[in-house]
Amino acid sequence: MPRAVAINVGANTNAPGVRGPVHPDGSFEFVPIPEEASTSESASVPTYADLDLDTELPAGAADAPVHLDPEFAEYPECERYTYGDPYGVKARPLLELEAGDYAFFYATLTTRGTPEREWIAPDWGAYLVGHFRLARDPIPGEAYPDLPADERTTFANNAHVKREEFDAAVLLEGDPADSGLYETAVPLSSPEGGVEANRVVTELSSDSGKGPWWRRPMTFGERETSEVLELATEGFE
Repeated sequence: MPRAVAINVGANTNAPGVRGPVHPDGSFEFVPIPEEASTSESASVPTYADLDLDTELPAGAADAPVHLDPEFAEYPECERYTYGDPYGVKARPLLELEAGDYAFFYATLTTRGTPEREWIAPDWGAYLVGHFRLARDPIPGEAYPDLPADERTTFANNAHVKREEFDAAVLLEGDPADSGLYETAVPLSSPEGGVEANRVVTELSSDSGKGPWWRRPMTFGERETSEVLELATEGFE
């Protein structure tokens, strides 16, 4: 049975200065972070304006290039399901996964309007926003340059591959049959407040829910992964 790792992604109050919104019905808009590294002259890197977002961005942000990672095929300017990360704290647990395991992605989102779902946190909270089922074993960054050309093509639209200097410590490829952005967020924060972890974190994941848990990677065992997938499919009530 598959296992999983959950990774924090997406916009926040530091970059670009706003979070994506979670709406009263639990739907949300995923907003990527800006691309802060130099990119290859030959790479096509979209801007926030290209994404046609509903989220109100800080002044001047519309023309900023975006770091589209994770790449969800159904999201604007994306082609496949890929993810790369340069940081060991995230790369290490991801590299322990295998084909058929899951990578969950969570983001901090700002509450908009009066919540209709009891599980939506006031002000802001952390929520699962999508997942990949891994189509292959994770690729260590140092192995990427030696992949056959047709395999490297899979990652051609990944933000780390587009950088002037490739810097990913791990690359993931999601199976399109079981990967994607969710229509409804799955809460990790409690309804009492964004900093308070709910049972998905404290009972199902490896994390204690203490301190800034919403920034840390979390691991899930086989049974726990199955339960999280059920929440993503059936909803959190």
